[in-house]
Amino acid sequence: MTEGGATIFDRVQELVAARVPVAVATIVRGDGVGSKLLVLPDGVEGEGSFANLGLGQVVETAAREALQAEKSGVHTFGTTEVFIDVHPQPPQLIVVGAVHIAQALVPLARTLGFRVVVVDARSALATRERFPDADEIVVAWPDDAFTRLEVTPKMFIAILTHDPKFDEPAILGALATDAIYIGAIGSRRTNEDRRARLLGAGVSEDQIARLRGPIGLDLGGGTPEEVALSIAAEMIAVKNGRSGGSLRQATGRIRADG
Repeated sequence: MTEGGATIFDRVQELVAARVPVAVATIVRGDGVGSKLLVLPDGVEGEGSFANLGLGQVVETAAREALQAEKSGVHTFGTTEVFIDVHPQPPQLIVVGAVHIAQALVPLARTLGFRVVVVDARSALATRERFPDADEIVVAWPDDAFTRLEVTPKMFIAILTHDPKFDEPAILGALATDAIYIGAIGSRRTNEDRRARLLGAGVSEDQIARLRGPIGLDLGGGTPEEVALSIAAEMIAVKNGRSGGSLRQATGRIRADG
């Protein structure tokens, strides 16, 4: 285990850059103020140490629970207070369809902290020149791409192709995953027709209920940038467990993390 705040700080930077979730526990009150402990997910050894080994074990458990909850905060252990600073794995977004709205959404999502993958079977559109901010570009049919990508329950999927031969295979592939967010672009009429076709293909009502279509919040925007903003806003609301309504009519804390 490595000691020294500077060393741990450098290590955290490396882990965050590698998209590895990590927590840093720092004693802020009590014996050993300033001591740090770097904690990674279960099964991975942490770094740093506390003089009180028993406290270190308890804090390590609490830090892993905080990592799972993705929430930083001060924890009290007897007469000792420890601030657990959580750096969760960044949320990931799969954008299906290398279209104009995708060109607006990708840099916006990156700014919001998402790791972004662009998927499109059309190699002329899915290029680094068109998507310089994308973390990854996959040239493949959407349903094939989902078999190549690791889709976790914290994954977001935005289907922007607006073409049944692309978007419906993408929807079927997306619904086969545990992604927290699946949205598909299109008018209300388009989504009603799409829903009927999906039901006819054997997709259940419960599965279709997972699909957010039309995608995005009701901002009334029409430009690619405005549509991208409405999609990003809906994703942030879902990530934070919020409805996406007006704050003027909301109750409780403004920030989801308190």
